[in-house]
Amino acid sequence: MLKILKYSIYDLLRSRWSYVYFLFYLLLGFVLLFLNNDVNKAVITLMNVIIVLTPLIGTIFGIMYFYNSKEFTELLLAQPIKRSNIFMGQYVGISLSLTLSLVLGLGIPFIVYGLFRSAAIFDFTLLLVVASFLNFIFVALAYNIALSTENKIKGFGYAILMWLFLAVVYDGLFLISLIAFNDYPLGKFSLIATMFNPIDLSRILILLKLDFSALLGYTGAVFKEFFGTAFGMVMSMLVLSLWVILPVLNINRKLRKKDF
Repeated sequence: MLKILKYSIYDLLRSRWSYVYFLFYLLLGFVLLFLNNDVNKAVITLMNVIIVLTPLIGTIFGIMYFYNSKEFTELLLAQPIKRSNIFMGQYVGISLSLTLSLVLGLGIPFIVYGLFRSAAIFDFTLLLVVASFLNFIFVALAYNIALSTENKIKGFGYAILMWLFLAVVYDGLFLISLIAFNDYPLGKFSLIATMFNPIDLSRILILLKLDFSALLGYTGAVFKEFFGTAFGMVMSMLVLSLWVILPVLNINRKLRKKDF
């Protein structure tokens, strides 16, 4: 698995898109920190970009890498190597390379401006941790879709629809349900519904850490009461971990049944 992991990272590092991804975040970090005197505002702007862009990039990289390396993967499958080692090596390699580009791209401007000595380091660290989770989550979801669909065009379409649903449509349905049933106590429903979407959960964690709970509307008090505590933070990280673990377990389940 380690050899597959090293090859996947090396293969992605040779790709120009990995450097474009890194340079985009590097430039974004410098511009935001240069234009904003308030670090919290810069983190909020970064959050708005990362929460949408990171899942999209993870989804596209994951689905395209699977299909583009299909012939090489089939060659590896003919060797005495466990299927799980091959695909887990590729999955971890993609996720780590994307996370490395993100962390370096945003971390370098933060260090250059000397902000690692300020209190904002904790908010910024949470942002990077959440973004890293999103990378691992959406690459895993993309691999699940690719393993279920032989057709490359269909697989790419399903992956984009999955990202679109979690990034846009889910929020609309959630908001409609809150408005339609606003006469009922929706505190527990809001918490549970939020945990079923890693993008929403990540956004709320960062907003509460920056004390912008008012932006969450009339359910903000409920979120702050739960997610704003140490227990809520631990539970949120556990839920994000489950969003990584469950798709990975499903990948291994599909691998045992799939006929390549």
